[in-house]
Amino acid sequence: MDRRTLLRALGGVSVGVSLAGCATQDNGTDDTDGLEDDGLEDETDDATNVSDPDGDELEGTLWVATYSSMLEDENPAGVWIEEAFEEAYPGIELEWTVPDGDVGHYIQRAQQGVEVETDVYLGLNVDDLVRIDDTLDEQLFVSLERDRIERIDRVREDPSVEFDDPHGRVVPYDTGYISLVYDETEVPEPTSFDDLTEPEFEDALLIQNAQYSDPGQAFLLWTIAEFGEDGYLEYWEALLENGVSDRDDWWSSYLAYLEEERPMVVSYSTDQVYAVADGHDLSRHQVGFLDGQGYANPEGVGIFTDSEKGDLAYAFIDFLLSRDAQAEIATRNVQFPAVADEYVDLDESFTDYAFEPDEPVALGYDDLSGNLDEWVDDWARLLATQ
Repeated sequence: MDRRTLLRALGGVSVGVSLAGCATQDNGTDDTDGLEDDGLEDETDDATNVSDPDGDELEGTLWVATYSSMLEDENPAGVWIEEAFEEAYPGIELEWTVPDGDVGHYIQRAQQGVEVETDVYLGLNVDDLVRIDDTLDEQLFVSLERDRIERIDRVREDPSVEFDDPHGRVVPYDTGYISLVYDETEVPEPTSFDDLTEPEFEDALLIQNAQYSDPGQAFLLWTIAEFGEDGYLEYWEALLENGVSDRDDWWSSYLAYLEEERPMVVSYSTDQVYAVADGHDLSRHQVGFLDGQGYANPEGVGIFTDSEKGDLAYAFIDFLLSRDAQAEIATRNVQFPAVADEYVDLDESFTDYAFEPDEPVALGYDDLSGNLDEWVDDWARLLATQ
């Protein structure tokens, strides 16, 4: 959701819980052809919620592309997904690949006229769809036949999980909210965008580069939603004058925050989930929603148009919406489920410390189409002049 591997320890800072969902997908991962069994015990304790009565009839290998931390973090969701899916569908072998450059890898292949040999992409954002459509003449992903997804009605009707895609190419499997995380012993609670430009927050905020980082781009888009395309650069000038500092990706900015380089960082509203589990002092893990808002960043799954394994791919998407899968993905990715509450069971350790804003905010497909790259480029030029 950046491409998101957080080191367990750096400079004496210990991070003991998977932060996959707290670091969405930053670029710079290597290709991976598969994933070895890591010895996890089978956690599929409710087969009726996961398996398909016709699952034994499906056979073949399904190739799924995703981001690195879905597979490589301490407690990755991908390991559980692979084991549980193959148990539910004994005739299907799930193989993973981590493309260098994420979905941009496949955009480039399509531009070169090279066939995509992967079947499914797990980890699409709305900006990915916009970049595909702004770059390619043909669709990279199919328009999904939703009547082939038995559990599709479980997805909650909520702007936080909607992709607003005119071609209907994606089904969400989780979502998160970009917020501020701050040390209440060092700075007061930031309650508005204007607060961040005040002297009491001078040299306080760490952000991520919007060119390389999903949370960094989300925070930029949040400011555009607040100030409009005619006013956001002026706001960023004020932020820069007040000493905002950027890092290339989420994990480098967050580690700098943990090392107390600064008292505030752009991160996720689920921050306290792992902080509590790892024994951190919550005074340094307070969640700040500006004007009661948080920027929604749903993740979804789609099927490549070149895939000839539609039955297997639809079975996989339906599996991701099962009760067990939604709980495991949310817990391991430290994100919110995509389905309604009655279709997922979450431990209190998650629900008590994962916060949702009063007003989720997100720019939709129509807002971003034809504008996204220009906005990011203009922002980057502004930062380069400082």
